[in-house]
Amino acid sequence: MSYYSNNLSDVGYKQHLKSLDQFQEQERAESFQFLKAGIWAYFLLLIFEGALRKWFLPGLATPLLIIRDPIALWLIYQTWKRGLLLTNPYLLSITLIGVVGIFTSILLGHGSLPVALFGARILLLHFPLMFVIGYLFTREDVVKLGKITLWISIPMVVLVVLQFYSPQSAWVNRGVGGNMEGAGFSGALDFFRPPGTFSFTNGNTLFFSFVACFVFYFLLHPKSINWILLIGATVALLISIPISISRGLFFQVGVSLIFALLAAFRKPKYVTKLIPAVLLGVIMLIALSQTSVFKTAAGAFLARFEVANEAEGGMEGVLIDRFLGGMIGAITESSDLPFWGYGLGMGTNVGSMLLTGGTTFLIAEGEWGRVIGESGVLMGLTIIFIRLSLSIKMAVASYHKLVQDDILPWMLLSFSLLIIPQGQWAQPTSLGFSAMVGGLLLAALKDINPRD
Repeated sequence: MSYYSNNLSDVGYKQHLKSLDQFQEQERAESFQFLKAGIWAYFLLLIFEGALRKWFLPGLATPLLIIRDPIALWLIYQTWKRGLLLTNPYLLSITLIGVVGIFTSILLGHGSLPVALFGARILLLHFPLMFVIGYLFTREDVVKLGKITLWISIPMVVLVVLQFYSPQSAWVNRGVGGNMEGAGFSGALDFFRPPGTFSFTNGNTLFFSFVACFVFYFLLHPKSINWILLIGATVALLISIPISISRGLFFQVGVSLIFALLAAFRKPKYVTKLIPAVLLGVIMLIALSQTSVFKTAAGAFLARFEVANEAEGGMEGVLIDRFLGGMIGAITESSDLPFWGYGLGMGTNVGSMLLTGGTTFLIAEGEWGRVIGESGVLMGLTIIFIRLSLSIKMAVASYHKLVQDDILPWMLLSFSLLIIPQGQWAQPTSLGFSAMVGGLLLAALKDINPRD
């Protein structure tokens, strides 16, 4: 600095500093755009990774299963290197558990390093990615990604309809690695649950659950989106519910609708926007119900709903056993498990394949049971506590935003509040959607809402 102060005039010195600041700001902006491109790549691979594994690169189906992992690692490293990844109790705790869990898995658990690393990547890569996305993305980025999601939903539902009405031997139903037995999963009335572009049918359910957040958000903010796109995406969402033959999608869309209604009733101006949207939805539903495509799918969906509910003891049994019973049982039965657990990754399909040569639930089908079974009572319950406390903190912050007339975080919360605490993170697609929606919610929370 002494060189400039001694050899440049005051004006020239100030101009130099201004130019230097502008250069650094431009360099920082370009760096951010570069990192944001990595987030977009992660998102697009999340949507189309299954298509690569089934149709276009079936010979690489196994390595493509973790194709998003290097991107997550690169994003974490780049943000950490630039000093942008700020530490917090959630990151520190999860990282510590992930590292310790690798050693306990090898020394006291299943003893397989590859299985332990596969399980640890959930904690060390995809969970931290939430905070990376939350820091790098702005509110405008979140809205832009929402619009792209709605664009994708329209051809996606066309594909799902084709899969629903095509035999499992058809190209659109080809399974992972080009499996000719098909990727559909048992549904009802001889129809299979279609997977869309995903490797498994849960991807289709998660995708349209994700779509629902943005459909309801834009229904309450119709001026911020092309109305033709919004109508097309709304129709796609309505069709996806019976076509998916998924009770999970039905319940999740219902949750998002409830969140939208709560937002509307809290702010009278949203009621005037939601009522026309609801009426339009009813008209669309009536029109769709007159088509043979929708009628057949609705029949299969209702049959699946009835059979599954009877098997699980009615609606009360579904809700208590699926959403609460498994969670409570995981904790009450944890006393019978080894203190350090059976080892990270053992509860995943990949871990099962590496350890036994077949895919089966070696620990538990439920998420909390898997977490405690892999990590043990101490670390497992700590992971659950972290996921719950983060979700509660997000919920409180989203409500405060809602009070401030900002419903974007609130609508994203409608999906996050279920998938982050108890989403099946052992399954790569579910893990990916958790990282994405959690990161988008954090990004939406940090920005000031522009008033309509």
